[in-house]
Amino acid sequence: MSSKRINAIRKQVDAFDNRLLKTLAGRRKAVLALIKEKASSDRPIRDLGREEKLLARVIGAGRTIGLDPDFVRRVYEEILEDSVRAQQRRAPQGRGVIRVAFQGIEGAYSELAARRFFTDRSGKLSLLGRPTFDEAVSAVDEGHAEFAILPIENTTAGSINEVYDLLSRSRLRIIGEEILPVSHCLLAVEKVPVSKIRRVLSHPQALAQCMRFLTGLSNCTTEYFGDTAMAVRKVAADKDIAQAAIASEEAGKRYGLKVLQRDLADQKDNFTRFLVVAHDAPPPPARVPCKTSIVMATAHKEGALLRALNHLHESKINLTKLESRPEPGKPFQYRFFIDFEGHADLPHIAAALAKVKKETAYLKILGSYPARKRS
Repeated sequence: MSSKRINAIRKQVDAFDNRLLKTLAGRRKAVLALIKEKASSDRPIRDLGREEKLLARVIGAGRTIGLDPDFVRRVYEEILEDSVRAQQRRAPQGRGVIRVAFQGIEGAYSELAARRFFTDRSGKLSLLGRPTFDEAVSAVDEGHAEFAILPIENTTAGSINEVYDLLSRSRLRIIGEEILPVSHCLLAVEKVPVSKIRRVLSHPQALAQCMRFLTGLSNCTTEYFGDTAMAVRKVAADKDIAQAAIASEEAGKRYGLKVLQRDLADQKDNFTRFLVVAHDAPPPPARVPCKTSIVMATAHKEGALLRALNHLHESKINLTKLESRPEPGKPFQYRFFIDFEGHADLPHIAAALAKVKKETAYLKILGSYPARKRS
């Protein structure tokens, strides 16, 4: 194919992209108008039934014109989440600086999640990278930041226990969550064959999410770093063509690395859930579906956990997560982290938690906050 023909086709693609962007902008404008209409009524912000019908319709329509159903689903889930995010955001008073602490350096997934979460807030976003999760939380405690964002679980590698332990002892409250699609790339200083790579650097969680890919590499070792972006920076600084990092494509661009391979995660749909914590937890906007997170340790009595959970069941409270962790300093005793639908201030939930507390050695409400949905 001639260069002239290629350039002509590229212009067609660019034209489609421009029309697509204008269509998305028009859709968002319509959503903002919808927000104003909903504000004058008691109708809920999120209509899950309508969302399911919409997904079914666009997937079916996409299939008839040759589009992959999974691709259409993922695109429209993201569009729907953007619409809900625009409705859920409560902009802070004024247009000051919003300071957010995260673990890592520029280009880390936590930084990407923070930008995504605060994208619709008024004011300038200032992101403060810290070496550890504990130091990110301390930045809020010491007044250097108003918020910290912490990864709590990944759909491939599971929970991040260090963060669970930190939340249980922190004075900060969960005020929001963000679910970030994670697309790991293999990044190097030059576009060399993957078979030439002898050492792969990344965060332990990222490496755990890509074990199938890593085990397929021969004569290759792995090395842990504090976050994925630190690994990228190290590869860029060393300029060793036999060395690569696993991180986001965005991190690679920031440090000038080349993408050798994309989509390395063991699972096709790879998401990391982040929690946003702060000292103050303002009530969520009216009609916004909420989630509550608690941590509890049951009394050392037979059936205590069952009785505690039964109080939630009797109040028709839907659990979305139940995780156990060893109790520090108490061998073979456990505390339980629980997420459930609804705000802790709702009368039936407050009454149920009062009953649960009687079955526990302690119970702490970590926060009630607007829930994100991911199919």
